[in-house]
Parts: sequence; C-alpha cells; structure tokens
Amino acid sequence: MKPFDLFYFLLSVVLFLLALPLIVYLSFKAKYIESIPARFFLRKNAPFTTLDGVWFHVCSLGEARALKPLLELLNVENVKITTITQTGQSEAKKYKAEVKYLPYEMYLPFWINRQKVLVVLEAEFWYLLFRIAFAQGAKIILLNARISDKSVSKYMKFAWFYKKLLCAVDTVYAQSEVDKNRFIALGAKHVQVIGNIKLAGEIKKTQEYCKPKAEIIVAGSTHDGEEEAIINAFIEYKKYKKDVKLIIVPRHPERFEQVAALIETILEGKELSYTKFSQNKTFDKDVILVDMMGELNNIYAMSDIAILGGAFRDDVGGHNPLEPAYFGCKIITGKHFFHQKELFKYLHHVQYVENDEIESALRKAQELPPSMVEEKINLEPVVLKIKEYIK
Repeated sequence: MKPFDLFYFLLSVVLFLLALPLIVYLSFKAKYIESIPARFFLRKNAPFTTLDGVWFHVCSLGEARALKPLLELLNVENVKITTITQTGQSEAKKYKAEVKYLPYEMYLPFWINRQKVLVVLEAEFWYLLFRIAFAQGAKIILLNARISDKSVSKYMKFAWFYKKLLCAVDTVYAQSEVDKNRFIALGAKHVQVIGNIKLAGEIKKTQEYCKPKAEIIVAGSTHDGEEEAIINAFIEYKKYKKDVKLIIVPRHPERFEQVAALIETILEGKELSYTKFSQNKTFDKDVILVDMMGELNNIYAMSDIAILGGAFRDDVGGHNPLEPAYFGCKIITGKHFFHQKELFKYLHHVQYVENDEIESALRKAQELPPSMVEEKINLEPVVLKIKEYIK
C-alpha cells in the first residue's frame, strides 16, 4: 500500500471511531436498520463468493434500476452488484447477480477480492474502492459519470485528491460535454460522452387503476418540507377547479406516518376528505397518501399533472422526470434539479417553479401540452468495452 493510501486508510479508521456513537444510533432507524450494520459492521456482508466477475457499484434505487437494460444487453454470468442504500439493495436483488452492500472504506482492503471489471455509476467516488480494486487487477469504468454544478467547486478545490483517485480509472462515460470537460480537468483519461443511461431504462406500470372522473395531480418522490407547500397549493387550486384530487407519494417509506400526520394537520377544519391508499386502494377522497412502495409509476399512468419532488429544496437535487413524462403527465418541479440536469435537458413542456408558485403553475398547466422526451441512448459502446475486458 502506497504512503497516501495507508494514510487514507488510517484516517478512515479514526473517522469511524469518532462517528461510532452516531453510527450505532442510526443503525436502529428503519431507513438504515439493514444497511448500516452491513456496511459498518459487516453483518451478513461477506466478500463476493467468486472471482473474475463484472462488478457494478451503485448508490440507491434509481441507479440500481438503471442497470436493467445494460445487464440485459451484456448477458454474462458472474455479475456482482454493491449498493449503499436499502432501496438500492432491494432493486438490485431483482437481477441475476450476487448482491452485497459496499462496506465502509476501512474494510475494503480486506473485503475486495479480484474481479475483472468494476463499473461505478454516477458520483460514487470512494477512494479505497478505486485503489484496492485497481490493485487487484480490475479495469475500472465510470458510467453515467457526472459532476454537478453545485459540487464542481468542491471537486476543483481538491483536484489533487481526485487526480489520485481517477488515475485508477480506465474509461469514463460522461453524461454530457460539460461533465466530460470537468473530468478531463481532474486528470481523467479516455473520457467519452454517452448521455444518461436512465434514458435506456424500461418504464412500465405493474397495476392498472381506474382513473376517477376528476383531474389527478400526483406529488411524486416528495421530501420533508415539500408536501406542505404542495398541499397548500392544492387547497388554493381546488377553489379554482373543484373536480380535482391530490395523490401524494413520499420518496422514503419511513416518512409515511410523518406525512400522514402533516396532511391531517393541514386539512383539519377544511372540507376536504383524506385517506391512506393502503386502507382501501381507492381514489375516492380529495387527498390520498400512497403509503406503499412500488406504486408511483401506476399512479403516474392515471395522472394528469405530476409535481415532481426533490427539487423544491436545495439539498436533494431532483428526481428522475422520465417516468411521469413517459405516462404523459404535465410536469411541475422545483428549480433545484442539479442532479437531474442532464435528464431534464431532454424534456419539453416542464414548469420550474418556487414553492410559492406551485398553485399558479397548476393553473398554467391547463394551457400546456403533456411533457415529453425526445432522446434515446446507445449502450452498445459500454457493452463492447465490458466484454473486451472480460475476455
């Protein structure tokens, strides 16, 4: 191990010890009850059982889902996938692959075994992941690689560090020309623009619901602080248009009860009805909270307007707009969509608004056509590159 690598490893140990009380505390929360013990204490998280495979590392649900068309085209055995989040883990387990959580960095020198290729999606830049996999002989590919406008100054400030990290990378498939130039400035080699691989994903519903005879607004993938603004906008909008319903689908399941309590508080004393979707699976109330996983696309399929969450706060970066666009929704979202900037580039007829502009955007949506996507992506170069490395 080189001197800096050893220093970084020791630093990771020190940081682990300092953060240990917080790690233990968080491990009892529903959101982390599986992932933290696996990542920070290696609970049920042994190394991969076989060598010389194709290893994909993703963070969460969206990236895990984006792997599907690539895995289908690749069609090889001995596939491994690591994730960070529990939702990503659940999605990855749908594939024919050996699925693990990526351990915290101090474990990686002892946990990683020899694989032929490591494909890392988006911005999962774990220093020891790259260094140890490279030392074990893996060819490393960055796929869907991006450096957002919000984070570029941080990357450039620590350019010396990222140059050390990126020197282990063989090929970078960037989302855009802007991303390509940023990676080159950080010392990356063999950088190509391929676009966002989420454009290649299959979008489908799993359940057919009968659309009520009303305008349906879905607030999809919402975060803390967003639901309140959306509900209040809906209440004002309903004074303008009576025959309308609001369906709320929070991003994280551990927030279902929190959002339920918020809805009840806001609607108290108002002549609006409310229900949880899990109670009767009907849409006969004014406000419906979808407190079940896996329903968002089914709701998009019957909705007229989608208020896409994650972009009304400045610390999330937005969510994938392709799904509501595919089902013909008129999309309203916030202005903080920096993590999804490349995807929104391919969309037409989207309204980008502040929290206090949602109600006026709902009115304006009556005059706009449905949002739409006019772009495809070719994954063949990625497939050929991976197959070249596993010969």
